[in-house]
Amino acid sequence: KDRAIRALRQMGFSLAVGPEIETEFHCFDALNTPEDHPARNDTDTFYFDSGKLLRTHTSSVQVRTMESATPPIRIIAPGSAYRRDEIDATHLSVFNQLEGLYVDEGVTVGHLKGTLERCLAAIFGKDTEVRFRPHFFPFTEPSFEIDIKLCVKGKQPKWIEVAGCGMVDPAVFDAVNQSRGDRAFDPDKVTGFAFGMGLDRLAMIQWSIRDIRLLIDNDI
Repeated sequence: KDRAIRALRQMGFSLAVGPEIETEFHCFDALNTPEDHPARNDTDTFYFDSGKLLRTHTSSVQVRTMESATPPIRIIAPGSAYRRDEIDATHLSVFNQLEGLYVDEGVTVGHLKGTLERCLAAIFGKDTEVRFRPHFFPFTEPSFEIDIKLCVKGKQPKWIEVAGCGMVDPAVFDAVNQSRGDRAFDPDKVTGFAFGMGLDRLAMIQWSIRDIRLLIDNDI
């Protein structure tokens, strides 16, 4: 976590925080997530009787930042996220994320690619190979999943997924503008990119940890 934050702070990103108990608007609606999306089902997400929920990602911090600030914005949001995942060797119901957002005039896929390649090189080493694969996320278009080539002595190198990213979908800017009551994030004037990575998974890759539960079982 510290290594990732340090690398992104050096590139001009500032830290942002937000509540862990969230509204559906900040967690789903503002991020262009349709009502029938599986993540909104109560079998996937922890809901309260009030209708609020435990955030499923720290993307909600990105929305709150855009509601309170104007471009240019360059923030990272580390913190806990909560999902009704069955706990196994690679999944926990509470995990740590690091998400980022950069919005300004003229932001491109090239800026996204360069930022994440530099960040992952800072975490895993300057010779780390990075691969971007086309994917789909409701809140970015185009969207990519990011793999790094893991090289362990005595084993065949293999690609491992470490993050998701993409260019902010104009529908997200429209939702933020509606919430703000202005056109500060006019999609005809600004563009942006967003990314998210699981810090627990990065630690597992970095130190060859086979079971994510070892991070929380308190057995030294």
